[in-house]
Amino acid sequence: MARKLVTMDGNNAAAHVSYAFTEVAAIYPITPSSPMADLVDQWAAAGRKNIFGTKVRVQEMQAESGAAGAVHGSLNAGALTTTYTASQGLLLMIPNMYKMAGELLPAVFHVTARALASHTLSIFGDQSDVMACRQTGFAMLAEGNVQEVMDLSPVAHLAAIKGRVPFLNFFDGFRTSHEIQKIAVWDYDDLAEMVDMDAVNAFRQRGLNPQHPQMRGSHENGDIFFQNREASNKYYDAVPDLVEEYMGMINAKIGTNYQLFNYYGAPDADRVIISMGSICDVAEEVIDYLNAHGEKVGLVKVRLYRPFRADKLIAAIPATCKKIAVLDRTKEPGAQGEPLYLDVVTALANAGRNDIVVTGGRYGLGSKDTPPSSVFAVYEELKRDTPKRQFTIGIVDDVTNLSLPETDAPDTSPEGTIACKFWGLGGDGTVGANKNSIKIIGDHTDKYVQAYFQYDSKKTGGVTISHLRFGDHEIKSPYYINKADFVACHNPSYITKGFKMVQDVKPGGVFMINCEWTPEELSHHLDASAKRYIAKNNIQLYTINAIDLAIKIGMGKRNNTILQSAFFSLAKIMPEEDAIRYMKEKAKASYMKKGEDVVEMNYKAIDLGATAYVKIDVPADWANAVDEAPAKELTGRPATVKMVRDILTPVDKMDGDSLPVSAFVDHADGTFELGASAYEKRGVAVSVPEWDSTKCIQCNQCAYVCPHATIRPFALTADELAAAPAQTKAVDFKVGAGKGVYKFSMAISPLDCMGCGVCVGACPEKVQAIKMVPQEEELAQQDVFDYCVAKVSEKKELQTADVKGSQFRKPLLEFSGSCAGCAETSYARLVTQLFGDKMYISNATGCSSIWGNPGATNPYCTNAEGKGPAWCNSLFEDNAEHGFGMYLGQKAIRDSLIEKTKALIAVEWTNADLKAAAQKYLDTVNDLEANAEATKAYVAALEENVATVDELAANEKFAAHAAELKAKGEKYCDCDACALGADILSKKDYLSKKSVWIFGGDGWAYDIGFGGVDHVLASGEDVNIFVFDTEVYSNTGGQASKATPLGAVAQFAAAGKEIKNKDLAGIAMTYGYVYVAQVAMGANAAQCLKAFQEAAAYNGPSLIICYAPCINHGIKMPFNQTEQKKAVAAGYWNLFRFNPALAEEGKNPFSLDSKAPTADYVEFIEGETRYSALKRSFPGKAEELFGIAAENSIEKYNKLAKLVDFYAPSKD
Repeated sequence: MARKLVTMDGNNAAAHVSYAFTEVAAIYPITPSSPMADLVDQWAAAGRKNIFGTKVRVQEMQAESGAAGAVHGSLNAGALTTTYTASQGLLLMIPNMYKMAGELLPAVFHVTARALASHTLSIFGDQSDVMACRQTGFAMLAEGNVQEVMDLSPVAHLAAIKGRVPFLNFFDGFRTSHEIQKIAVWDYDDLAEMVDMDAVNAFRQRGLNPQHPQMRGSHENGDIFFQNREASNKYYDAVPDLVEEYMGMINAKIGTNYQLFNYYGAPDADRVIISMGSICDVAEEVIDYLNAHGEKVGLVKVRLYRPFRADKLIAAIPATCKKIAVLDRTKEPGAQGEPLYLDVVTALANAGRNDIVVTGGRYGLGSKDTPPSSVFAVYEELKRDTPKRQFTIGIVDDVTNLSLPETDAPDTSPEGTIACKFWGLGGDGTVGANKNSIKIIGDHTDKYVQAYFQYDSKKTGGVTISHLRFGDHEIKSPYYINKADFVACHNPSYITKGFKMVQDVKPGGVFMINCEWTPEELSHHLDASAKRYIAKNNIQLYTINAIDLAIKIGMGKRNNTILQSAFFSLAKIMPEEDAIRYMKEKAKASYMKKGEDVVEMNYKAIDLGATAYVKIDVPADWANAVDEAPAKELTGRPATVKMVRDILTPVDKMDGDSLPVSAFVDHADGTFELGASAYEKRGVAVSVPEWDSTKCIQCNQCAYVCPHATIRPFALTADELAAAPAQTKAVDFKVGAGKGVYKFSMAISPLDCMGCGVCVGACPEKVQAIKMVPQEEELAQQDVFDYCVAKVSEKKELQTADVKGSQFRKPLLEFSGSCAGCAETSYARLVTQLFGDKMYISNATGCSSIWGNPGATNPYCTNAEGKGPAWCNSLFEDNAEHGFGMYLGQKAIRDSLIEKTKALIAVEWTNADLKAAAQKYLDTVNDLEANAEATKAYVAALEENVATVDELAANEKFAAHAAELKAKGEKYCDCDACALGADILSKKDYLSKKSVWIFGGDGWAYDIGFGGVDHVLASGEDVNIFVFDTEVYSNTGGQASKATPLGAVAQFAAAGKEIKNKDLAGIAMTYGYVYVAQVAMGANAAQCLKAFQEAAAYNGPSLIICYAPCINHGIKMPFNQTEQKKAVAAGYWNLFRFNPALAEEGKNPFSLDSKAPTADYVEFIEGETRYSALKRSFPGKAEELFGIAAENSIEKYNKLAKLVDFYAPSKD
């Protein structure tokens, strides 16, 4: 049977199949499974029909646990129901999975297998999550590549319907879910032919319905529970045969040979690997190579993992097999081995096959690449008389020595495969362009294709690497490219930072650099090792200045289309005129939702890129280029410097794979040092700010809005200025306490700047003291910035409580990995300037945790005293509870110290000065700022007055007692006063009042974590809940949340959200004792600052909701602060504060801080792509929804205006 060939990824393949069999999809976003649900939602919005002739009803829930509950309920009502999930999300579904399995409901979960958070979060792939579900009663079906996902996913649905056992259908997250291949696609008519409609009708009849009522989900006592539990055994016994039956149907239709366990390799193999997932394709390549060179090796691919048919496994293993290595993509600490290994050992033992040596290995955790060299190492280890019983591959374990040695492996990819590698910057369009490129090649040539995309841990602005392969033979190479025919560097900073890129080019291959450099400048920037490799390996070197070309045609920093066109021209994969035509078709399909002007700009970029590159003649002396002197020594806190040197530096260059286990021994629990981001100096911005000191009015607005803390005001003494670099710009203070005392300077870090330009927009229009210039023009200012940060002291008298004064405080969040122009980090940075040295931060998983704490690259930092935010992430759903726990823990210890302080004062002989300091401490115990100073004085007094044993011995009266204490190993006098003082000193870090902040996005606060948010606010305790409201799930790609406004297009709301957003602030205000504020920094900077200060000062719970325009909204991020201002003017976002402390003073607790709308609501929202896209796709619906939304905004403002009167104090 011939099937249509289409270029798609694994998520698309699973979604295509699942749509056919699904009537209801209950969903919740989580990486990397969300695209499946999004595609299903898009298809439903477009009217696609499933095999039953209906559209899928897609429902986003508030959490994965809620999605599982909805799946359970929908199945009980008789509708075939599906969900898509991964990782922690899958674990949240486990309780309902037990129920669905126990009730024999035909659920199908499509799972992109992903790592579970342990010592740290990893969004990347392994099989830890699915292995945690082995006990649930779900059957488990595994696929190893995109074609298998398409071919075998129907088996999960078909067997679940007929067999009544729910299925977990899984494939490797990212490696398969996001890998793009050209595959044969099912036609829905062929799928419909395989469905047992009698079984479907029987399922419907079992559905709960008042027309034929039944009861399900009872409770049972110990007398019958066990027996009833065993009654379902026959259904599980039948599943393997049923799966084989459907695999047989599929084999008959498409000519495959899918079995429960497939063997690949020599029929007389003596060494065999057993595994499942994408590693099987790597193993097949290695097997082909080894067997062609006289060895006898093989592979057993596990497809049906649960129920596990041991007899079928044994039958698949060649009779000649002597040794087996079982490879698991998970880790179960403390176990005798990983799950698949234990299953294989048990199966062989029960079958009496004790003649086979079985070893077990771990691989691929957290998407660790598993190249052919790792598989070669396994087969080599099996040659040994006594191979390691447990081992790891793909890493160097120099601590427990479990890893197998690996050497350079031969190229095992199919002959004639062309490999290409593109180094891009997140958000520059490189990944999107390469997805289009691979689809153009796949859809318009006879070639097989593969694409995979590698990322660092940052948001937009991080490193991306696109791996593209294409050729005339089927490609089974699920691993990174390290020998490429074509490598492109799309960001010149990777050259100046010395990334190892050209070393991946095959001899004679092409290396293209996007830069503004002349050949002489290129020679200056390339390091010696790159030059030697280019010259000695006949590398064809090209440059292209797509940077200036993109700016010239109005595309700003997005030069991806120009570079894509250059690639097609240089790679010569197809006739150039065809490539240009297909690129323009893709550009239109990709960008039409952003408007005709954007499409036309891309057309120009395509035409320009085809001829814009320049061939560089490689100087002969490059072959003997001499390495430069090593970089200067790092300075700073020793622990941070060590971490930066040993971990951050290679990780930053995408070379973390080279690090051994020993590099992480000091970080085994996932704890990292603060302040590492300051060492990165990534230099990724093309343009950076230049400060004009002659125009500046010293308002500090530019620093106030800077998302990355790369532009900062400093006040310099005469001595500090004299010692500063010669290029330092400094002028007299115009007003305030600094006038006539200090010099004012605005320092800029060009190597930390992301080039967003938000500072330019914040500078008053009539002033314009900031402009963007090419980075190289501003590089000399880096020394100035570094000097000011390191050598210029803080001037406390300038740190007033207003916007200007706030910026003379050191930011304790700097140079984060957030998107350029991010609104979230501007808010978070400001909070750290105000309270950072006293802060606990509990951070929900999401954007703010990803930019907030990438491993070994922490952007939170310390002040000169070594104090700074104590940050921790638990999970997504439990962040409020986790933060509350942090509060309770520190409070319990502090409360005990307060009681001991009272007892110390009560001791008759306690020193009078110590008593006074202790009393001052108690008097200020609830005042955040005053207590900090009182605590310092109290600790100093304790240290002065608590007598050590040696001091006691110096007093003849107590010498004998001191000797007794010393003999016991005591350090201090044991009198009541000293004992209490010593005990208090041992916990002195807990003495001062701390400020507990619970950070997270709207997906957490409005949806999955709302129950915890509500409970913590209701507690009445002194915690601050801080919501970055982007109105979507930003971190997972822009899915709708309950904060998403009416009419907005988002993932899971492809046809526009049809219900208005939740009023979280209004809900919180109903308690009456919760401080509540809605702020927008760009609309009213002073109101935002005041809200932060009031919330921290309020001795009770607070909720601050910060409007944070996001790149997912389809706005230009340099204007995010302006967007906030527009939003408030249009009544889209309201500013207000509710302060219960004022009510206690007889004042009005409610302040409406934004004026009645003065701008047109609809005109405002149509300026954002998420709204204008709806107007283009569904104009009638857009008009209706936008009109309702505008009316709602007026109603909302009027309601807030009434609250001013409602809360006004009585005049009686």
